[in-house]
Amino acid sequence: MTTRNDLLHTLTAALGKGTVLVDPDVTDSYRRDMMPLAPHGNPLAVVLPGDAGQVRAVVRACAAAGVPIVPRGAGSGLSGAANAIDGCVVLVTTRMNEIIEVDPDNRLAVVQPGVVNLDLRGAVEKHGLFYPPDPSSYDWCTIGGNLSTNAGGLCCVKYGVTTDSVLGLEVVLADGELLRTGRRTVKGVAGYDLTKLFIGSEGTLGVITQATLALRPLPQAPGTMVAAFSTVAAAGAAVSRIVREGIVPSLMEIMDSTSIEAVETHLKTELGAGKGCAALLLCQSDSGGEAARQELRAIEQVCHDVGADLVHSTFDPAEGQLLLAARRAVLMALEVYGAWMTDDVCVPRTKIADLISACERISAEVDLRVPVVGHAGDGNMHPTIVYDPTSESEFERANQAFNDILAVGLSLGGTVTGEHGIGKIKREWLEREIGPVGLRVHRSIKAALDPGNLFNPGSMFAMS
Repeated sequence: MTTRNDLLHTLTAALGKGTVLVDPDVTDSYRRDMMPLAPHGNPLAVVLPGDAGQVRAVVRACAAAGVPIVPRGAGSGLSGAANAIDGCVVLVTTRMNEIIEVDPDNRLAVVQPGVVNLDLRGAVEKHGLFYPPDPSSYDWCTIGGNLSTNAGGLCCVKYGVTTDSVLGLEVVLADGELLRTGRRTVKGVAGYDLTKLFIGSEGTLGVITQATLALRPLPQAPGTMVAAFSTVAAAGAAVSRIVREGIVPSLMEIMDSTSIEAVETHLKTELGAGKGCAALLLCQSDSGGEAARQELRAIEQVCHDVGADLVHSTFDPAEGQLLLAARRAVLMALEVYGAWMTDDVCVPRTKIADLISACERISAEVDLRVPVVGHAGDGNMHPTIVYDPTSESEFERANQAFNDILAVGLSLGGTVTGEHGIGKIKREWLEREIGPVGLRVHRSIKAALDPGNLFNPGSMFAMS
């Protein structure tokens, strides 16, 4: 029987000194991600492998010892998917941060999972190329984490989510074998699409050690439009009509009045919304030249038609960046009011106004701030509950609001997660959404690939 010390010795021998962490003062920072509601435990150890070979050694050693593995990137997640469980080994991929190849002719990049999203974007820009997925934490989240949760971001309306930019993966399976999925070609339908199976699986099926990513030509500097509305319904009507008329901006974001107020206070600036603004719609077009101007003019007309109080477009890069920075700063801005937990529901785009109105009602019921921002272009909304973490009552009410919002999302024909994942916080909601047959299929796939329930047990769903 393998003892705790035997396992630690094996891991240290395989990875080297300084890459197997057991000091509780050090490992504590690896116990949980950014979601305060999700449960987390105390790991036996935190390991930092440097390549796929070391990942395979960790997997084999843990499998032999019967010790579960929780894969983890930078910890920017918002569902508890990378949270430790008692006695596990947390496998952190941040040392695997090499951009192995950028192939401009075939418009692809090959990267390790620890590469930071923004670093990849910067590296491929030098070749006139663009990696589209851009989660709000893109300046510190890693590609591996993006893959594991199928992360989205602000550009999803035009460019899709992470899975839309992945050609192939390299994955360490539960027996330590290395699986290669997908290909480097644009087309290919040989066999099951195993690449998409692992994307969004939250580390429950294997450990991603390499990804081949599709790149796009670098877009031109975008034009930016902002529109202010005195009612949420009018903003929602604008979104619906923009979609119905076939206009596809590169970005379409919505902010409610509480979010606007918080950002203006935080950045010490005015967004031009004015008093009485209930919602702000922010759009960009990166089509370039006259095409971008025509696109923004069409969006402007829609906003005017549905009663916008203010519509303003700019092709000044600095002004556009300021508006976009305001949208990205919302969560940080809310910290002036207290701690926060952000929800992640996606509804049909015609139901965005209904969701925001429901969040206003829930906010009144729990007597807590519930500002809403989101990706209006695809209906993915992020209601964020603000609370006092030192108050047990407020924490309980925040938890209630979190779940009430998920219930509303499902009732509107939506999903309980658009991009953050299920993790350890929405397991019961996954079952509600996909039903018993869907859950049975999930369990069957998990059992086939990970019969010992080695990888991230208890995340997404329980095995029984």
